Amino acid sequence: MAKRIIVVGGSAAGPKAAAKARRVDPHAEIILFQKDPELSMASCGYPYYVGGFFDDRNMLLSTPTGVVRNPQFYINAKGIEARAGVEVLSIDRAGKAITCRNIRTGEEGSLSYDKLILATGAVPKIPPVPGTGLKGITSLHSMKDADFLRGLRDSKSIRKAVIIGGGLIGIETCEALQLAGMEITVVELLPQLLTFLDWELAKIVENHVRTKANVITGNGIAAFLGENGQLTGVKLQSGTELPCELAVVAIGVSPNVRLAQAAGLEIGETGGIAVNAHLQTSDPDIYAAGDCIESVNRLTGRKTLSPYGDQANLQGRVAGENAAMGNTVTFPGTIHTGICKIFDFSAGSTGFCEAAARRNGFEDVITVINASTDKPNFMNGLLLVTKLVADRKTGRILGAQCIGPGNVSKQIAQWALAIQGGLTVEDLVHSDLPYAPPFSLAIDHFIATAHIMENKMKGRMKGISPLEVRGKLDRHENPFFLDVRGPDEFEQMRLGVGETLIPLGALRKRLNELPQDKNREIIAYCKISLRGYEAQLLLEANGWTNVKVMEGGIMAWPFPREK
Repeated sequence: MAKRIIVVGGSAAGPKAAAKARRVDPHAEIILFQKDPELSMASCGYPYYVGGFFDDRNMLLSTPTGVVRNPQFYINAKGIEARAGVEVLSIDRAGKAITCRNIRTGEEGSLSYDKLILATGAVPKIPPVPGTGLKGITSLHSMKDADFLRGLRDSKSIRKAVIIGGGLIGIETCEALQLAGMEITVVELLPQLLTFLDWELAKIVENHVRTKANVITGNGIAAFLGENGQLTGVKLQSGTELPCELAVVAIGVSPNVRLAQAAGLEIGETGGIAVNAHLQTSDPDIYAAGDCIESVNRLTGRKTLSPYGDQANLQGRVAGENAAMGNTVTFPGTIHTGICKIFDFSAGSTGFCEAAARRNGFEDVITVINASTDKPNFMNGLLLVTKLVADRKTGRILGAQCIGPGNVSKQIAQWALAIQGGLTVEDLVHSDLPYAPPFSLAIDHFIATAHIMENKMKGRMKGISPLEVRGKLDRHENPFFLDVRGPDEFEQMRLGVGETLIPLGALRKRLNELPQDKNREIIAYCKISLRGYEAQLLLEANGWTNVKVMEGGIMAWPFPREK
């Protein structure tokens, strides 16, 4: 008799689990339940549908060849019975059965299983403040939400909107609604946007967002304001009131564990369903995958939540194979790799930022910032700013962040594989990567970042971060700031901190203009600080003992500059 596998959840992990189970067991009876009317939604595409990057709603539900993934598709192409619009109400673990209800008709029934896969996803967090029931408040979590916001975009009926939350979804929604002609204000409780970045890179991103929208950080929402049941504004914790007709709540999600919890399955310390490496729950006949589970951080071995669409698909693949074949494959965990589009910028990270590395017990970390283009200037190269985090003693890569208008995705993908492979800085300085001018520099930004880290670890490059430089200014310390760019560059843009301009080509002849106290702190820099490093070596060769290079140069400076 064929094995019956029931899958609960039809977004990402569920359909992937069902499809994988079918591929490894052509004879199993596989039934997929989905509460919503749609199946296999590309939820990460919602902001781009709302923003008008494409107009055909079905593209969010289609295969790469354009076939809509509806119940007919699943039965014809995969031999999987997909019951859309049917909610699973409960699990009888002793009887190995589920009860369900048709949302449209209200009809209830039960069905037995041999193996069960839970892919119940997550639910959006809502701030516990007055006024959440007003019309005009939404998240961007479901197709229904996407349809609502797309309708507002097309009707052009909204003038002002407030985004609550400056994370991935908040920033992507900001762009989508700004493109619709709305005046946007992003409100973030924490001191920065995009908390997977360290502050100095997040500040550069914030500066870019401010060219398109208003940004308020370090301030949360106190209440939604309204009249006659309709949203009219939001009140912040500071007391400021922001008039608006639309508020999008994007403060994160929580694992949807209601069904699992009611069935007595173990819930982990993070709030997600506890699973082993095979994605098996505390019941050996029940597996779970996607946003509803807790995963393992591959750098620390600790439990973590990782609500990302790619992770859900990878986990669904493992759960589906194990439910069909027995525990033959494992899921190793996550290193939290992510990326988002921010108007003309991208921002990505993998592993730990410096702050997160220290929070997770990596005390002896070393970092560098590298600013350079992704391709040669003659091929219209665009700026990248990368911050690399490594273990000082071993050189092991702990994390990387990259922002800018250049090809951030390529950089983060390379760093992610380096982290997963346990590679060190020494392993990477001679990386054999593809090179041609249309695609990269001769020494790719990735390799150059490893070179800078190697030079710093060996004590050759005495780097200082822009944040540390700002701290010296705030404490009224008195370093000598040496700008070694050309006069034209200096006239176009400069820090304005009392710096002295001596172009690198003239520095050897003008050493007498430097502090004659050879122990005086000198901070050298240029546009990206390649020339700043050359200046450091030159000055050290002539007896100066306290020369530092401002990492990333002016292009990585996140504070106001003179123009």
